Amino acid sequence: MSDTVLWLTIAGAVAVILGTKLLGAYLPERWFTSDRIAPIVSLVTVALLTGLVAVQTFEAGGRLVIDARAAALAVAAIALWRKAPFLLVVILAAATAAGLRYFGLG
Repeated sequence: MSDTVLWLTIAGAVAVILGTKLLGAYLPERWFTSDRIAPIVSLVTVALLTGLVAVQTFEAGGRLVIDARAAALAVAAIALWRKAPFLLVVILAAATAAGLRYFGLG
Protein backbone atom coordinates (compact mmCIF):
# COMPACT_ATOMS: atom_id res chain seq x y z
CA MET A 1 0.00 0.00 0.00
CA SER A 2 1.40 3.38 -0.96
CA ASP A 3 1.64 6.30 1.42
CA THR A 4 -0.96 8.21 -0.58
CA VAL A 5 -3.54 5.44 -0.26
CA LEU A 6 -2.80 5.11 3.45
CA TRP A 7 -3.26 8.84 4.10
CA LEU A 8 -6.42 9.00 1.98
CA THR A 9 -7.83 6.09 3.96
CA ILE A 10 -6.98 7.82 7.25
CA ALA A 11 -8.52 11.10 6.02
CA GLY A 12 -11.66 9.25 4.93
CA ALA A 13 -11.96 7.54 8.30
CA VAL A 14 -11.53 10.87 10.10
CA ALA A 15 -14.23 12.44 7.92
CA VAL A 16 -16.66 9.59 8.61
CA ILE A 17 -16.01 9.70 12.36
CA LEU A 18 -16.35 13.49 12.51
CA GLY A 19 -19.53 13.35 10.43
CA THR A 20 -21.01 10.70 12.67
CA LYS A 21 -20.22 12.70 15.80
CA LEU A 22 -21.68 15.88 14.33
CA LEU A 23 -24.77 14.03 13.16
CA GLY A 24 -25.27 12.61 16.66
CA ALA A 25 -24.88 16.05 18.22
CA TYR A 26 -27.45 17.69 15.94
CA LEU A 27 -30.14 15.00 15.76
CA PRO A 28 -33.20 15.74 17.89
CA GLU A 29 -33.14 13.99 21.26
CA ARG A 30 -36.65 12.63 20.72
CA TRP A 31 -35.25 10.35 18.00
CA PHE A 32 -33.15 8.52 20.59
CA THR A 33 -35.86 8.27 23.23
CA SER A 34 -38.55 6.70 21.08
CA ASP A 35 -39.76 3.25 22.09
CA ARG A 36 -38.25 1.65 18.98
CA ILE A 37 -34.81 3.26 19.05
CA ALA A 38 -33.97 3.52 22.77
CA PRO A 39 -33.24 -0.23 23.23
CA ILE A 40 -30.91 -0.20 20.22
CA VAL A 41 -29.08 2.92 21.35
CA SER A 42 -28.54 1.45 24.82
CA LEU A 43 -26.95 -1.69 23.34
CA VAL A 44 -24.54 0.06 20.96
CA THR A 45 -22.09 0.83 23.77
CA VAL A 46 -22.19 -2.76 24.99
CA ALA A 47 -21.54 -4.07 21.48
CA LEU A 48 -18.59 -1.74 20.94
CA LEU A 49 -17.02 -2.59 24.29
CA THR A 50 -17.52 -6.31 23.67
CA GLY A 51 -15.74 -6.04 20.34
CA LEU A 52 -12.89 -4.10 21.92
CA VAL A 53 -12.48 -6.65 24.71
CA ALA A 54 -12.53 -9.54 22.22
CA VAL A 55 -9.86 -7.97 20.02
CA GLN A 56 -7.64 -6.98 22.94
CA THR A 57 -7.97 -10.42 24.54
CA PHE A 58 -7.66 -12.82 21.64
CA GLU A 59 -5.46 -11.01 19.08
CA ALA A 60 -1.70 -10.56 18.94
CA GLY A 61 0.20 -9.70 15.78
CA GLY A 62 -2.83 -10.31 13.60
CA ARG A 63 -3.30 -13.87 14.88
CA LEU A 64 -5.78 -15.52 17.21
CA VAL A 65 -4.08 -16.13 20.55
CA ILE A 66 -5.31 -17.90 23.66
CA ASP A 67 -3.07 -16.95 26.57
CA ALA A 68 -3.21 -15.51 30.10
CA ARG A 69 -5.52 -12.72 28.93
CA ALA A 70 -8.21 -15.25 28.04
CA ALA A 71 -7.97 -16.87 31.46
CA ALA A 72 -8.11 -13.44 33.12
CA LEU A 73 -11.22 -12.59 31.10
CA ALA A 74 -12.85 -15.88 32.17
CA VAL A 75 -12.07 -15.19 35.83
CA ALA A 76 -13.47 -11.65 35.50
CA ALA A 77 -16.64 -12.96 33.84
CA ILE A 78 -17.18 -15.49 36.64
CA ALA A 79 -16.56 -12.82 39.29
CA LEU A 80 -19.04 -10.48 37.60
CA TRP A 81 -21.57 -13.29 37.31
CA ARG A 82 -21.18 -13.88 41.06
CA LYS A 83 -21.80 -10.13 41.56
CA ALA A 84 -18.35 -9.34 42.97
CA PRO A 85 -17.47 -5.66 43.41
CA PHE A 86 -15.78 -4.18 40.34
CA LEU A 87 -12.46 -3.53 42.12
CA LEU A 88 -12.31 -7.17 43.17
CA VAL A 89 -13.05 -8.25 39.59
CA VAL A 90 -10.11 -6.19 38.33
CA ILE A 91 -7.78 -7.50 41.04
CA LEU A 92 -8.77 -11.14 40.39
CA ALA A 93 -8.29 -10.79 36.64
CA ALA A 94 -4.93 -9.06 37.02
CA ALA A 95 -3.74 -11.63 39.56
CA THR A 96 -4.80 -14.46 37.26
CA ALA A 97 -2.91 -13.05 34.27
CA ALA A 98 0.14 -12.21 36.38
CA GLY A 99 0.19 -15.64 38.02
CA LEU A 100 -0.08 -17.50 34.76
CA ARG A 101 2.63 -15.37 33.16
CA TYR A 102 4.88 -15.82 36.21
CA PHE A 103 4.68 -19.60 35.81
CA GLY A 104 5.26 -19.33 32.06
CA LEU A 105 1.74 -20.30 31.05
CA GLY A 106 0.77 -17.15 29.23
